[in-house]
Amino acid sequence: MNTMLTRIAIAATLALAAGHALAADMTPAPAPAAKAAPASNLAAARALIADSKWTAAVSELERVNDTGNADWNNLMGYTLRKSGAGKWAASEKYYDAALKINPRHLGALEYSGELYISMGDLPKAEQRLAALGQACNMSCGEYKDLKASVETFKASGGKKS
Repeated sequence: MNTMLTRIAIAATLALAAGHALAADMTPAPAPAAKAAPASNLAAARALIADSKWTAAVSELERVNDTGNADWNNLMGYTLRKSGAGKWAASEKYYDAALKINPRHLGALEYSGELYISMGDLPKAEQRLAALGQACNMSCGEYKDLKASVETFKASGGKKS
């Protein structure tokens, strides 16, 4: 009788295990996580930006076309801002896109604040400074740089230096 109970227990265990295996096989695989663009995709654009080659940098960023990446949007905003006043509205659009993707993006917060100073919009620059201060506890270089720009702008009576 003991052998019979052992066989039944083994059969029940195998049936239960088979049921779990079958259920596991029927579960859909999780969707792959969204991945960030590799830094190397932006390396050529960064090199052009470092050399102040604004037109070539815009062309390279357009070639990469990674609009879902906060870094890409920040670089496009920066490049357009550096290209001249005629491109400030487009620059703002890209900074806003970067901040929509990552509201704590230090570069986009700093550089959009710099853009607002260039545009003479101190209240918006100060809003970016406040957001930047919260993002890095007022201890990052981006915060210190934008704070200095805001203070210089105020000391100049609202004139960009």
